[in-house]
Amino acid sequence: MAARNFKPVKTGVIGLGRFGRLHALTLARLAEAELVGVVARRQESLAALSKELPDVPGWTNLTQAIEESDAEAWVVACTTQSHVTVARELLERDKVVLLEKPIAESLEEAKSLAPLVKPDSSNLMLGHIVLFNSEYQELRDVARERGPISYIDCVRHRPASIVENFPGENPLHAAMVHDLYATQVLLDRAEPDHFSAQFHRTATGDIDLALAQLKWNGGPVAAFAASYLTPAGMPPRGFDRMEVFGVGWSARIEPNPRPISVWDNAASWPLALEVRANPPSGMMAEELRCFCRVVRNLEAVPTGATYSDAMQVQRWMEKLNAFG
Repeated sequence: MAARNFKPVKTGVIGLGRFGRLHALTLARLAEAELVGVVARRQESLAALSKELPDVPGWTNLTQAIEESDAEAWVVACTTQSHVTVARELLERDKVVLLEKPIAESLEEAKSLAPLVKPDSSNLMLGHIVLFNSEYQELRDVARERGPISYIDCVRHRPASIVENFPGENPLHAAMVHDLYATQVLLDRAEPDHFSAQFHRTATGDIDLALAQLKWNGGPVAAFAASYLTPAGMPPRGFDRMEVFGVGWSARIEPNPRPISVWDNAASWPLALEVRANPPSGMMAEELRCFCRVVRNLEAVPTGATYSDAMQVQRWMEKLNAFG
């Protein structure tokens, strides 16, 4: 619940794909926020959302939306190709931005935002939803309490249908990026000394499997696997696993799918991620509550979600991409 004197943040959402829609539905029901507008490329997307949120105005033109709405903060959930262009226009208008990751398609693009971002990143927060996942938070606390990490192993697999439905999408950028950010936080932003990666391609040349390894001299090793390989009979969002090993201890989380399964003539997993929009609960709701507190200068942008954090992970991805 919002603090008694907390003024709800007037917020807009740009992009109404799966995550953008969830952002909008969650913001519409948060006590800390007031959803005052949404932006989408297609009128059909606006019409679909209006059936669920009939009182929220929508635009297909971003500049018009900024001028006609009174949003003071915006969630940017459009395609990665548009991230920098959209974020730049918002930052130039003195708006506070929650930008989904990765920050950009390239390091050079991401660098172009530097002159607009405040030194403490208080006007630009990265959408690092894993930071607000309850299992990950517990894992992070366990690692801090038990001592140095020796090895991190991350697995994040998604449906094979993505290759056909979204040709050209690289699982390193769309899936592994979450685990790179999560590892960055677990290791206190330490810079790796060695990078390596391998990729598997389909007959059409699309990448359906990305493997990566990071190594810190005198420190831990981290291994990552991200793919578009799971068959139709598995959970619709695939599955995720992270294992962490130290001296004399280890820990594992499996945050996707959530531990609820439903069966009738087939199995289903109704809560693949820790996200519920009505009522708002789980990691997206907590991320958006944090963002509202950042907008009101009640909280700093958390470790793993600042512009400098985004730039560090973007550099990692550039080095890993070079092996492809």
